[in-house]
Amino acid sequence: MNILRRPFRYSYFSATLILIGLNVFVFLCQRFLRGGNLTLFLAMTPAAVANGCIWQIFTYMFVHANFSHIFFNMLGLFIFGTQVEQRMGSREFLLFYLLTGTLAGAFSFAFLFFTGGYFSPLLGASGAIFAVELAFACLFPNALIYIWGILPLRAPVMVLAYTGLELFFSFTGARAGVAHFTHLAGFGFAWLYFLVRYGQNPWKLLTRR
Repeated sequence: MNILRRPFRYSYFSATLILIGLNVFVFLCQRFLRGGNLTLFLAMTPAAVANGCIWQIFTYMFVHANFSHIFFNMLGLFIFGTQVEQRMGSREFLLFYLLTGTLAGAFSFAFLFFTGGYFSPLLGASGAIFAVELAFACLFPNALIYIWGILPLRAPVMVLAYTGLELFFSFTGARAGVAHFTHLAGFGFAWLYFLVRYGQNPWKLLTRR
C-alpha cells in the first residue's frame, strides 16, 4: 500500500477541543505573561524566518491578535472541526489540520518574502480553519450552513463563495490587513490533501448529491 495513503486506525479523542484549548492557553499567555514578546516569538514574520526562526511557520497558527480574532476562529474550528474529526478520526484530523496550517504558513512566508512584506506579521488559525471548512464541505456536501443564523447555504456553496470572496479581496486589496492569501492557501492545500491522501477529487465530492 502507498505509504501516503496508509490509513490510521480510527480513534476519537476530541482533538478539536485540545486544539481549541491550546489556542486559548496561548492567547491567555499573550495577554498576561509578557505577551508582546511571546507574540513576536511565535507569530510568523518573513524576516525572522529567513534569519532562522523556522518554527514560526508552524507556531503562527496558535497566536491571535485580539479576543474577536480568536473567538471567531475557535467558533469555526468547533463547528466544523468536531464533525470533520468524527468522520476522519482524531489522528487523521490532527495530521490534516497541522499539515495544511503549516503548508499555508510556508506559502505565506514565500508570498510575503517575494512581495516585499519582510516585516509583515502573520498570526491566527484561519489558514487551517479554511482547510477544515473545505474538508467539511467535501465530507458533508448536503449539510446546510445558516449564514448569520438566517440564510441557508449548502456547505459546498459556502466554501466556493468564500473562495470567490478571498480571490476578490486578494486582487482588489479590499479588507487590507487580512491574510487572504493564507486563507486561499488553506483551501488549496486541503484540496491537495484529498487528492494525495485519499485519491479523491474534491470537486466531485463538492458537487455530489
